[in-house]
Amino acid sequence: MTAPAKIEKKTALTGIKPTGTPHLGNYLGAIKPALTLAETYQAFYFIADYHALTSVHDTAMMQEYIYEVVSAWLALGLDPEKVTFYRQSDIPEIFELTWVLSCFTAKGLLNRAHAYKAAVDINRSEDRDEDFGVNAGLYNYPVLMAADILMFHTQVVPVGQDQKQHIEITRDIATAFNHTYSTDVLTIPDAHIMTDVATVPGIDGRKMSKSYGNIIPLFASPKVLRKQVMRIVTNSQTPEEPKDPDSDNIYSIYKHFAKPDELARVRETYLQGGLAYGAMKQALFERLEETFAVARERYNEFMNDRAELDRILKRGAERAREIAVPLMQQVRTTVGIQ
Repeated sequence: MTAPAKIEKKTALTGIKPTGTPHLGNYLGAIKPALTLAETYQAFYFIADYHALTSVHDTAMMQEYIYEVVSAWLALGLDPEKVTFYRQSDIPEIFELTWVLSCFTAKGLLNRAHAYKAAVDINRSEDRDEDFGVNAGLYNYPVLMAADILMFHTQVVPVGQDQKQHIEITRDIATAFNHTYSTDVLTIPDAHIMTDVATVPGIDGRKMSKSYGNIIPLFASPKVLRKQVMRIVTNSQTPEEPKDPDSDNIYSIYKHFAKPDELARVRETYLQGGLAYGAMKQALFERLEETFAVARERYNEFMNDRAELDRILKRGAERAREIAVPLMQQVRTTVGIQ
């Protein structure tokens, strides 16, 4: 039996679900903090295309979303030579492991999963059958996620507080498997809670989300970007009136991109009066353009060379399978299937 490939550095894994065009909220809330992990961990990043299948059922849209997400991460600094960057669907061992793990997963554990419970609660509130519109993919989602994590001896998974349950479920499943066979084949992962992750308001003040249609796309043309920024909702205060910067949608985005001295000056103008929302929107547009103009060029280059994107993902999959194949072989031996 081939021994699993050894991993010397502590490992961290991040999944990226291709369910829409990357936007500013994705960058501040997920992409930027996740990329910093590559500085201290052996980092694995994967495109969670089979996870997206629970909600994306349009073939062309799925393919477009995958390439958009890959291009976005590469354009924003992910180096495929320094990390392992792959497409989930290119690692068949993940799906074999999913079935094995499902045989050690209590149904009650899945009943308590947040996504499933949320869907059931909505159906109950609308007086429908509690499982209306719920497919088995959504219900079994945590098991596939566990396989994603356990496949690569992952020790750390960066998540927000609201996603901590995913890691807890993974730990429960892995512990059940290891206990059954008195083994340590599966590495028990820990959650790395990202407490400083930014929650970014959209143009209507609610959390920026594709489902609300209130996003500011990361790589929109300058014309489209400026149009979206100018649509940000503000109150009816005049320029002369003092304003609370912390309750302003423009400032809530601007603060992530301005230099400290500039931010201090703008904040003081809010508090003392003399700030016009139109001028503030223009300032935000200029900061965003300054931040993402170069990345937008790289993004467009990647999107226009999809053969290169496929090559990058293929190389990443080959590296990932150097770990996945022997781990799956060890799991088969453990359960008695040769």
